[in-house]
Amino acid sequence: MRHVSAVCAAALVLSGCGHKRIARQIPPPPNPSEIAIGYAETGMASWYGRPYHGRPAADGEIYDMEQMTAAHRTLPFNTWVRVYDLDTNKTVDLRIIDRGPFLDGRIIDISHAAAREIEMIGPGTARVRIEVVRLPERIEAAIFAVQVGAFRDRQNAERVRGAMEARYGKARLVMRAGNPTLWRVLVGAESTQNDASRLAEQIRKESGENNAAFVVRLDSV
Repeated sequence: MRHVSAVCAAALVLSGCGHKRIARQIPPPPNPSEIAIGYAETGMASWYGRPYHGRPAADGEIYDMEQMTAAHRTLPFNTWVRVYDLDTNKTVDLRIIDRGPFLDGRIIDISHAAAREIEMIGPGTARVRIEVVRLPERIEAAIFAVQVGAFRDRQNAERVRGAMEARYGKARLVMRAGNPTLWRVLVGAESTQNDASRLAEQIRKESGENNAAFVVRLDSV
């Protein structure tokens, strides 16, 4: 593999300045052929409520934190997943309507109601296993990119975006409204998750950062 370039290394160092990072391996995204009933991931879950309550979710519907819904980076909208809390042995079935989580190496963000159901409100996070239990009738085409950072400061995000574009050919900023607002830096525009996964692996190897890049699904471009 090529040596770590100065541009890439500088960009990934900046990506750690805008948020707290947890040193754990981010699980690879599911390949299209693996998105089937029974597909599973294990990792950390978090929950979200306000200020996102009452705002449009990524699929366009209004997010209601008291409904049984969740956010996932790559699973198609209207996929149903069963979330198993590995510490309490409680479970809940949730519908994917949103995109995330985008920080800290977590694999799913669940609603306030779902967190209450599995007694996750107090701790805020939990070790979980998620399993696909129902797929949507139709899966829309999507573009896949690699997120390399999320920043409160747009100027910091823009510096990383520019460095990534110079190195990998295409990069963009995507705003995540909230309190605070975050500017996400996304690299590439791949037609398959496999291609995006290869790009993410290239970025990780060239930067020397295992958790510096992960694949996200862009449902509209």
